[in-house]
Amino acid sequence: MRDKVCLVIIKIGARDLPDLREVLEEMTELTESAQGDVVASLTASVPHPSPSHFIRGGKIEELREEIARTGANVLIFSVDLTPVQARNLETECGVRIVDRTGLILDIFARRAVSSDGKLQVELAQMQYLLPRLVGQGVIMSRLGGGIGTRGPGEQKLEVDRRKIRRRIEYIQGQLEKLRTHRAQMRQGRRQKGLRQVAIVGYTNAGKSTLLNALTGADAYVENRLFATLDPKTRIYEDGNGQAVLFTDTVGFIRDLPHGLVKAFHATLEEVLDTDLILIVVDAASEHAVQHKRVVEEVLKELGAEAKPKLLALNKTDLLGDVEKVRIQGVFPEAVLISATQKKGLQDLIARIRQTF
Repeated sequence: MRDKVCLVIIKIGARDLPDLREVLEEMTELTESAQGDVVASLTASVPHPSPSHFIRGGKIEELREEIARTGANVLIFSVDLTPVQARNLETECGVRIVDRTGLILDIFARRAVSSDGKLQVELAQMQYLLPRLVGQGVIMSRLGGGIGTRGPGEQKLEVDRRKIRRRIEYIQGQLEKLRTHRAQMRQGRRQKGLRQVAIVGYTNAGKSTLLNALTGADAYVENRLFATLDPKTRIYEDGNGQAVLFTDTVGFIRDLPHGLVKAFHATLEEVLDTDLILIVVDAASEHAVQHKRVVEEVLKELGAEAKPKLLALNKTDLLGDVEKVRIQGVFPEAVLISATQKKGLQDLIARIRQTF
């Protein structure tokens, strides 16, 4: 049974209305990716967050009224909450409280397929939940299903902090082995003289579709956020030049939780040890400029800002001729492609080889 969700979109400081609309769109899409139905949304202007509840009493009363009106059983906040704020809000409103990081973690838990992916998600979950283990309080009462309650680490939440810390140490050790293994694989490719390209981009920009179109790979493709968690490396060969290795990576997102970046460092290192970073942007999105900026910010956080980069504007099959001219004017350095229609790929390959 799907959760009925009321979104709480927080405006802090001088954020303007278009930004809030973008946040609402993204939070709605994230909620749907977590199998939730958005039945209501409220905007709260919070110049100075309350240490106890984040929002103030009048807005809490509004939330209670909206819960009664819509039957919502989950409140999802567009910001991160402290354990105290989440616990107090849950007591005041009588429904489950999920913050932005908790929501993204839930989606990652649903998407994890490989043992490596599950370990990385579990590590991020545990590091997030450890300070939230409060006996029979907000977190412990949640076990049993719904957004923010599931994942590879779910069965571990009832043990005490000492055992959880021990589990975290174990997972970190396993991920260190994963990191070593991936490094050895990359070294082997280098010894064969293969050039490597990391495909990065905002989540749902079409990275996996591009990997498939270029290499005939079978990377999982679906029109939803974070469809890919496990990086896949495939080879491109056309007989007209040096073979190229392409690696698909986990999608980026605005304010990607730092814990996730750390947990996925073993796989995100593919971006650091590559010859070229191919940034894929959804050209049909009205937020294309912001999405490119977010990707660049995450790359900077990873320490990859100095790597050679190439920009590909994907999904141009959804644009008319006038829109194509406009978007090319916004990104004059970009290659226009359509991964689904396999258009512009030869131009892309030519530009990639020019950088080597």
